[in-house]
Amino acid sequence: MVIKVSVMYPNTPGARFDHDYYRDVHMPLVKARMGDACRSYTVDRGLAGDGPGTPPTYVAMCHIFCDSVEAFEAGFGPHADEILADIPNYTDLAPVLQISEVVVG
Repeated sequence: MVIKVSVMYPNTPGARFDHDYYRDVHMPLVKARMGDACRSYTVDRGLAGDGPGTPPTYVAMCHIFCDSVEAFEAGFGPHADEILADIPNYTDLAPVLQISEVVVG
């Protein structure tokens, strides 16, 4: 089984989000701390919502792929304080988290 941890940042008017920092500093930090517990990750930048010309639901998101929930917890848990302390460096938004089983991939 492979799981995906999705961290999504709601598109909120007036909120701050530094996409370059998120892509170039924060997510490499997450991968470095998690090591092999993180198989891979992706970073998305929201472009549009549910119709042409509508704003994206999420300004940004990442998806972290792991072998299991336990693998994610073992890789992320010991470094959670450091990783979470980095969030104010790129945003003032509160992330929304979801863990999913990857059924096709």
